[in-house]
Amino acid sequence: MKFNDLKLTSHKKPTRKGRGISAGEGKTAGRGTKGQGARKSGGVRPGFEGGQMPLYMRIPKLRGFKSHRPKVENVYTGQLDNLSKTTIDTNTLHEAGLIQSPFVKVKLISKGDVKKKLTVKLQVASAGAVNRLQKAGGTFQKVEQLKRPAKVKKKD
Repeated sequence: MKFNDLKLTSHKKPTRKGRGISAGEGKTAGRGTKGQGARKSGGVRPGFEGGQMPLYMRIPKLRGFKSHRPKVENVYTGQLDNLSKTTIDTNTLHEAGLIQSPFVKVKLISKGDVKKKLTVKLQVASAGAVNRLQKAGGTFQKVEQLKRPAKVKKKD
């Protein structure tokens, strides 16, 4: 059953405001007596606080904004020769201290020569970096970013 599927028969008639003293919503028609809200074009703009400095003007303003896009960490082709393993992935780079976590997105960039035959399994690589790997006899495989393991909830 959905809300729009309900079959309602009784509807309350809307009250006719400002139609005489005994009409219930007559005379001032629920606007009170005098004052800004009682006038035809009365009322205040959103955020107006009766002359007090409004909240949006009281709070401090900060420049810029904080981006929530995850940062892509860069690894250079010249750094790969220092690693002992021939298969390189995010876990290997994290153990070597080249990236901060094995769960980040990593891009291989061409800077320095590759002398070993390496198999690199990362998320992204520049075209120049792939060429340098292939000249050394290595290969590049594009893999998905590692997901962080789910936190285990403690049972009371």
